[in-house]
Amino acid sequence: MSATSGAGSALLANQALLVALGAVPGAWLRFRVVNHLSPLLPRRHWGTFGVNLIACFTIGLLSALDRRCGPGGSPLLLLLGTGFLGSFSTFSTFMGEVLAALRERHAGEALLLLAGSLLGGLLAVSAGLAVGG
Repeated sequence: MSATSGAGSALLANQALLVALGAVPGAWLRFRVVNHLSPLLPRRHWGTFGVNLIACFTIGLLSALDRRCGPGGSPLLLLLGTGFLGSFSTFSTFMGEVLAALRERHAGEALLLLAGSLLGGLLAVSAGLAVGG
């Protein structure tokens, strides 16, 4: 094994560790926030909706700040963006909740959740980029 491939492996391991260190608290916080909001909202999926919009805004903000501070791809972006926000937000839960609303014959609510998440997410990322840029 060459010194170059050894350095590449160490870098990859360090990057994976940063993502993992961010993922655990992100998933834990999502669990806590959604469970805390559940009794306050008409349906549980609105808690997931809110968490996902917060994550969209924050990833836009972090991306803009990362771009301003250097060439991009910083360790902090791996820790907070990929790790923390990647597990704080959740596409699979979102899709499962849209499907559950459809199965419960709440098509209007499912459509609102779907469209609101997509459009709201795009607007939130854009807002985060604008604030950070």
